[in-house]
Amino acid sequence: MAEAATELPAAATELTPVATGLRVRLTQRAPIPLDAALDCAPGETHALVGPSGSGKTTILRCIAGLHGAAEGRIECGGAVWYDAAARIDLTPQARSAGLVFQHYALFPHLSAQANVEAALGHLPVGDRAARATEMLARVHLSGLEARKPAQLSGGQQQRVAVARALARDPQVLLLDEPFSAVDRVTRQKLYRELSELRRTLALPIVLVTHDLDEAAMLSDRMTILHRGRTLQTGTPREVMTRPADPLVARLVDMKNVFEARVAKSAAATTGVAWNGTVLEVAGAPAFAAGTRVCWGIPVAGVLLHRRDRPSRGEHENPLDGSVAECLEIGEDMHMGMRIDGAPALLWLKVATHVARRNRIAAGEAIRVSLLADAIHVMPWRDLARDMPA
Repeated sequence: MAEAATELPAAATELTPVATGLRVRLTQRAPIPLDAALDCAPGETHALVGPSGSGKTTILRCIAGLHGAAEGRIECGGAVWYDAAARIDLTPQARSAGLVFQHYALFPHLSAQANVEAALGHLPVGDRAARATEMLARVHLSGLEARKPAQLSGGQQQRVAVARALARDPQVLLLDEPFSAVDRVTRQKLYRELSELRRTLALPIVLVTHDLDEAAMLSDRMTILHRGRTLQTGTPREVMTRPADPLVARLVDMKNVFEARVAKSAAATTGVAWNGTVLEVAGAPAFAAGTRVCWGIPVAGVLLHRRDRPSRGEHENPLDGSVAECLEIGEDMHMGMRIDGAPALLWLKVATHVARRNRIAAGEAIRVSLLADAIHVMPWRDLARDMPA
């Protein structure tokens, strides 16, 4: 059955010890259900990814001390910031956390310099100006210290917010959708600057984002959240190509997910019976023969055969069908392939010039191969009934 929105799922995976980094375990039933765990080592960027309402920002607020979960524990740098059982709950001011909000939360009546100085109450008054100037230079804003937020671009305001967050030498940097308010060109530049900056910061960075590409580009590890629950944590590649179950596959936008049954389970390969054929899957089998499963494959694992010469993967799970949908997005052509008897389209992506050279259009017959090492077998879930929209 589908999950109930008010029901707390099973407990999240136990945390791996992180001696000097960030360790978080949070549980509550209301107002937003949480059953989340994450750890982040110094120098690591950990992305929290999930749809709206999945609890990403709530977790960030809990770490910063702006919200208290009913149960759980937060440690950073070896110190306990929050422990519900022990009734420890440090104030936001007592937690060494730098927080960058989605819309920056700068004081509009203060200059960039003064905005950063406002975070330096822990320093003697005479030392604050030099520290603020140093931090603004670090984020490439030298010469703009006197400007107020309204006189700065969105990207420059974001840099001021980062400078302010880092001015207190925090033990953790928390970024809440920091790039969502800027245009695409500025966002790409800020990505590069954050990547450069993080190499100089020996502290955990937690990034909240709904953008999978952003998470994959910027993070060392990512956690997928749904209704407040930690579903899977791993490297971006692991999570996006080897999702733990069909729900995670849906949340990371794996378009090709189907129901099947294990036909054979050998030492190094698995055969999956699907739509009248048996697909060869590379790797040690995780399910016994006869088990009902789901399988998925990233669009990059579906190879289009060229018409003018055979593909190297021509004999690797070849499938015939026709193009049902064809959508050109930038330099790529996204195609939905209809296969007789299959319950849904199989999606693939090729360079637009390749599609044109092969005269690919809606209604055209095509042949593809499914790479055996790209096919991923998951526990079964009723895709027609139990999956969220």
